Amino acid sequence: MSTGALNARYLTGSLRDCFQESGGQVNRALLIVAHGSRREASNEEIRRLTERVRAEAGNSYHSVICAFLELADPSIPAGIEQCITEGAEEVVVLPYFLSAGRHVSLDIPQEVEVTQRKHPGVRISIAPYLGGADGISAMLLDCAAEDRV
Repeated sequence: MSTGALNARYLTGSLRDCFQESGGQVNRALLIVAHGSRREASNEEIRRLTERVRAEAGNSYHSVICAFLELADPSIPAGIEQCITEGAEEVVVLPYFLSAGRHVSLDIPQEVEVTQRKHPGVRISIAPYLGGADGISAMLLDCAAEDRV
């Protein structure tokens, strides 16, 4: 299994675990937020990951899209707006970051808060960042084992 497929599998599984408790049927969107890069190939890698997560998520999310903190489009507010335009009543923002630095602890929450004020009827939540997800250690071990094959 490729590292990209592993990432999508663990990411989707972690998200299902995080949001299993929210009952009822609402149009829920997933916004995967990455840093963004001047190197377009890096941004495309995030877009491809988003496509894989969308395919694996099934009916768990009404839509799955990506956004970038900086250096690439769409921005976080534009990504949230796109989710809402597509009918989302709830938006789950997933920081695709490995550590809880300034971007995870300050920048992303500030961007979300600004957009939340514009849409008080839409629930916008921030999921745990990727590095803090329960399945990350297993994913790392799987990636390391894959290298030996």
